[in-house]
Amino acid sequence: MIPVIALVGRPNVGKSTLFNFLTKTRDALVADYPGLTRDRKYGQGKVGGSPYLVVDTGGLSGDKEGIDELMAQQTRLAIDEADVIVFLVDARDGVTHSDHVITRELRRLKKPVVLVVNKIDGIDQTVAMNDFYELGMGKAYPIAAAQGRGVAQLLQHVIEKLPESDGETTLRDTEDRIKVAILGRPNVGKSTLVNRLIGEDRVLAYDMPGTTRDSIYIPFEKNGQAYTLIDTAGVRRRSKVHETVEKFSVIKALQAIVESNVVIVVLDAQQEVSDQDATLLGFVLESGRALLIAVNKWDGLEEEQRNKIKHEIDYKLTFLDFADVQYISALHGTGIGHLLDSVKLAYQSATRKLATPKLTEILQRAVEEHQPPLIKGRRIKLRYAHQGGRNPPVIVIHGNQVKSMPEAYRRYLVNTFRRILKLVGTPVRIELKEGHNPFKGRKSNPSDHQAKDRKRSPRSGKSNIQRKQ
Repeated sequence: MIPVIALVGRPNVGKSTLFNFLTKTRDALVADYPGLTRDRKYGQGKVGGSPYLVVDTGGLSGDKEGIDELMAQQTRLAIDEADVIVFLVDARDGVTHSDHVITRELRRLKKPVVLVVNKIDGIDQTVAMNDFYELGMGKAYPIAAAQGRGVAQLLQHVIEKLPESDGETTLRDTEDRIKVAILGRPNVGKSTLVNRLIGEDRVLAYDMPGTTRDSIYIPFEKNGQAYTLIDTAGVRRRSKVHETVEKFSVIKALQAIVESNVVIVVLDAQQEVSDQDATLLGFVLESGRALLIAVNKWDGLEEEQRNKIKHEIDYKLTFLDFADVQYISALHGTGIGHLLDSVKLAYQSATRKLATPKLTEILQRAVEEHQPPLIKGRRIKLRYAHQGGRNPPVIVIHGNQVKSMPEAYRRYLVNTFRRILKLVGTPVRIELKEGHNPFKGRKSNPSDHQAKDRKRSPRSGKSNIQRKQ
């Protein structure tokens, strides 16, 4: 599983600034999550070939009531599931009573904690660092997060403390094995769906813990196709799975999305589409993974209720027009037979190899049917296209003035490629590349003009310069 780094500390010690540096963003990868405090952010980062998740937790006051009373439930969950905790303190404030209280609470977690002294710019670093050794947290790392000073060395130390691979990546990363993440709010029927998928005519199914946390990898085969279900509800053996109200974890969701090829997001047909549902689906869209929406508990609903949920999906999830929507009952097995067929189709669409001539032909056809707009009197020119990546499919388009392309025309191209190529269940991303002009930036040379003049008077045998003389 992709490891997790949690940033903790008092308010205004620079956690968000460090977060932005570690994720190389100006904001969170995913916006604020409903049900969390406003300053809770989640993001991804990578050093070399080592990816990680970063959690920017809320500020802790560390007063006498203790950290557990002061942290929100999701903040505690983020810290509980973190592999390494980065504890930030403020060099300008010195050691505070709150720092001592937070230190004692972090020690009880018995997890790697890295003490980071922020805002060392413009002060005596040696004096500032000496003050914090009284916390007894071992070596402290001085940084100036706003300027990026010392952050690279800090990150290298944190990466060394992250857990190594669990040794099971070979099975997960087999090319012909489709990894499917099952996600959704608590009590929507995820565990029931998992049991139904692996329990019908299965050839092989066994538990394979993917982490010390709750996410479980369940390899199985069906109709000759190998799958691995990634379940975040702590599924063990089929006999031990019960329908319970699970704690929803943003970290588990992010990890499962990153690890998967296809994501099945389960909605409850008996409840409205919530902001939490939309945000979870936004996570999937941001990651570029293939997506299938399973509307569960469909059996027994009145026609009015069915029409209502369909209308809500059309209205609230318009940004997911590429996703297939299946109406199922995990408990009774209704619609389950088509679910894995849709998964296979989405996976095939997301991982297809697309030939350059075909992509260029589609691009030219799209341009003929609907010309790009004029930009300052000049029309955007689109020359050719080729594939730039898979899962999701990335189509690279080369041309002139492409940086000025309106978003509406980009959407038109995406829809055209998706329709003609019959790409189902996967987002399609377009990257625009400006055509290279070999004369751009070249200074004018008088000899060039003379050469042009000579070419303009071939009949007289004399150049324009000679005739003028």
